[in-house]
Amino acid sequence: MKLKALVLNLDYTPITVCTVQRAFLLVFLNKAELVKTNSSLTFHTVDRTFSMPSVIKLTRYVNIPYKGVVLSRENVFKRDRFKCQYCGTSKELTLDHLIPKANGGKTSWNNLITACKKCNSQKGNSSLDEVGFQLAYRPFRPSYIMYLKDLSGNRYEEWKPFLEQKSSKVA
Repeated sequence: MKLKALVLNLDYTPITVCTVQRAFLLVFLNKAELVKTNSSLTFHTVDRTFSMPSVIKLTRYVNIPYKGVVLSRENVFKRDRFKCQYCGTSKELTLDHLIPKANGGKTSWNNLITACKKCNSQKGNSSLDEVGFQLAYRPFRPSYIMYLKDLSGNRYEEWKPFLEQKSSKVA
């Protein structure tokens, strides 16, 4: 079973995602409270039926240091929705530095984008203006809340109120 549950801190701040089995155990051991359930799914024992957790809230506040999204190839692809930022294709993807490393460009969220091999080799060590390329959108550093939203996809409607509420404060 690959179903997930959103874990909220005591102040309803989203902090992580875990399996529904782990979420159920945290609720069963009184380490968390059930906030939202997946109404169509349940756990069954010999003599009882339990709602499957979708969102849980910890019963004590956990101090979490700043959580950022790690700069990695996979996370840049996720941010750019696995599409070339120049032509929109999703085939043969690679990373491209907007300001080429040869020209002093850094490896950072604001300088890396997803590009297909064709566009990347066409651009080479040139600037966007020199080759006439336009970006689909400017690169940015994604927030942790955005990362959790993307992880949930559209499957977890129960998560949206908790992720939408916090992401408006982050932006």
